Amino acid sequence: MDNDTALIIATVHDYFEGWFDGDVSRMERALHRDLVKRSSLSGSGLHALVRHGQADDHLDGRGQGVQVASGLAGRTIEVEVLDVKHDIASVLVRSEPYHEYLRLVRTGDGWKVANALWCTP
Repeated sequence: MDNDTALIIATVHDYFEGWFDGDVSRMERALHRDLVKRSSLSGSGLHALVRHGQADDHLDGRGQGVQVASGLAGRTIEVEVLDVKHDIASVLVRSEPYHEYLRLVRTGDGWKVANALWCTP
């Protein structure tokens, strides 16, 4: 595993574990300030509604992650780095209960999650 891949995986774990633990400093370390999160609200279909959120919204809602985590039998976070080119990367994360596609960007402060598209089963 090369250094970029290791750093990207560490960033993703900061994001997910920070969310589940309500750890603001880990999430802040992982999230780009212009983060945009999207999710299908209707569940499926080409015309599904999409909810938008930004980094501040996600940090403010960190207690929701703790609530989700408390209902899980165990915590699995499987990170697959799909592609890295120069200063951008694509990652697939399979966790309980989320399936998330992330886009990361390398900044002066390291790799940051800039975009997330997620769903739950």
